[in-house]
Amino acid sequence: MLTVRRNIPERYTQATDEELNNLITDARAELGERLLILGHHYQRDEVVAWADVMGDSFGLSRIAADRSDAEYVVFCGVHFMAESADVLTGPHQKVVLPDLAAGCSMADMADIDQVNRAWKEIAMVMDSSTVIPITYMNSTAAIKSFVGEHGGAVCTSSNAAAVLTWALGNEQLPAQGEKLLFLPDQHLGRNTALAMGYEDADLAIWDPAKELGGLSVEALERARILLWKGHCSVHQRFTVEQIEAFRARNPQGVVIVHPECSREVVDAADQSGSTDFIIKAVNALEAGSAVAIGTEVNLVHRIAASHPELRIELLEEEVCPCSTMSRIDLPHLAWVIDELRMGTIVNQVTVDTQTAQWAKVALDRMLAII
Repeated sequence: MLTVRRNIPERYTQATDEELNNLITDARAELGERLLILGHHYQRDEVVAWADVMGDSFGLSRIAADRSDAEYVVFCGVHFMAESADVLTGPHQKVVLPDLAAGCSMADMADIDQVNRAWKEIAMVMDSSTVIPITYMNSTAAIKSFVGEHGGAVCTSSNAAAVLTWALGNEQLPAQGEKLLFLPDQHLGRNTALAMGYEDADLAIWDPAKELGGLSVEALERARILLWKGHCSVHQRFTVEQIEAFRARNPQGVVIVHPECSREVVDAADQSGSTDFIIKAVNALEAGSAVAIGTEVNLVHRIAASHPELRIELLEEEVCPCSTMSRIDLPHLAWVIDELRMGTIVNQVTVDTQTAQWAKVALDRMLAII
């Protein structure tokens, strides 16, 4: 759970960047290897500049678990990432989120009460033991725990196909169940399923605001994969029209997007994949290539800065940074690290024992699959 957000002292909010950087430098030197700073790819440049490691949410959580010598893990990301880190790290490790207001709109689109209610409604129509719940990493610890307790697993954007195959089976693998409930991002679930060969008739949207998800009994029984009606507020801004405009300016250009984008955008793009996939795809381009990337702006700008030989642009010129990711700034980072130096833990993120137990089951199942 998250504790109540605290206002940070003016000595941090009114300090210059130079003063804050000096403060962090001194605090890090004093804390030594007891401190581990993790920076998600979507964070601001001035924040990730202090990260010991950069990466995606699950990769960073695993690194935190592997670094058992780190007593304090400062996770520059959002709350579901810090929760996952707390689930995977040891009891002697403390996970800190510099700003507790850093959440995730997608994760908030599936709360545990909604999911419990949906599960009960599904059980009224069919044997729910034949339905395997799968949740994207971008979900709360409570949702991961629900999934673990009900025989499901977590997935990331890079291994979603492998996890869906594990759940529904194929010619080589036995199925874990007959149907699948995919939480909370409908777009990643749809794009993954269609790429695997499933058809539109196999998919149905579950709207948690409506009785029986807005589906008829017949539609529910027919569907193989139920897609929770959730989305990423950043990735839904990218459109086919933006792709067409880019190609009109750059006939030989390459469009790479994240699978959290809509089906239409993914279909229109040249390539689609996880954050790590996008980074590797750009690395493979020839010098002089024009490329438009459909994902979070901070990451795109950072990729562009590291590839001056390419002509890289954001697919939507006016897109804003992820509003919750951007909440973590230099003053908040300096504050929590300085407090740690003084022996005070602020903004610690903890997951209760029972929730953590089942969430870890769901995460461990994913690791066994990949």
